[in-house]
Amino acid sequence: MSDGLLLRGARPRMADFRLAVFDMDSTLIAIECIDEIAALAGKGAEVAAITEAAMRGEITNFRESLMRRLALLEGQPVGVLDRVLHERLRYNLGAERLCTGLRAAGVRLALVSGGFTHFADRVAAHLGMDFARANQLELRDGCLTGRVTMQDWGDVVDAEAKRSYLLALCAELGIKPEQAIAVGDGANDLLMMEAAGLSVAFHAKPRVREQARLCINEGGLDRLLDVLGD
Repeated sequence: MSDGLLLRGARPRMADFRLAVFDMDSTLIAIECIDEIAALAGKGAEVAAITEAAMRGEITNFRESLMRRLALLEGQPVGVLDRVLHERLRYNLGAERLCTGLRAAGVRLALVSGGFTHFADRVAAHLGMDFARANQLELRDGCLTGRVTMQDWGDVVDAEAKRSYLLALCAELGIKPEQAIAVGDGANDLLMMEAAGLSVAFHAKPRVREQARLCINEGGLDRLLDVLGD
């Protein structure tokens, strides 16, 4: 393949896929939302260190790492979320073009994130995605409580929840997991990537690059379109 691309096995064809499931933070968007919230709250270094260790797979329990980070944000006003959304959120290069190209080919799009609905719902809407799932921050009196709330599917999107969501979407759409693409960058994405027919590591951590079928190490997300043949 060209510079910055590593493909293991035969070149995949666009026609083989009907669903693409994306991680959000550092995949579709160029930030880790919880790190940006923490930076505005004056807790940046403490939270970023936990995030990085979790992404590398050094903290293997995602729920534990999330709760440790959220606890540091207890009492922060909800306005800090809007500041991150409007001042700091940026899409990764090629995200819009990739989503437009996949939709044009009849591929359904989903976002599943260990981040938060405040951002995920807006990112999914902007990119024209069909499905989205993320953690919902608990608020009280206009401030973060340092916890997440229970939703009808559970409370924390961890690695197993991402895998289960991909498989549930495949069942809902009447397709096989082999017809799904999974795109991510961190250890929390590995199980869903293993379940999909095509696993894509985007500017990913070493452990993820080692296991993905396609690695995009340079350039934008839309390089996936260049790989998918007719």
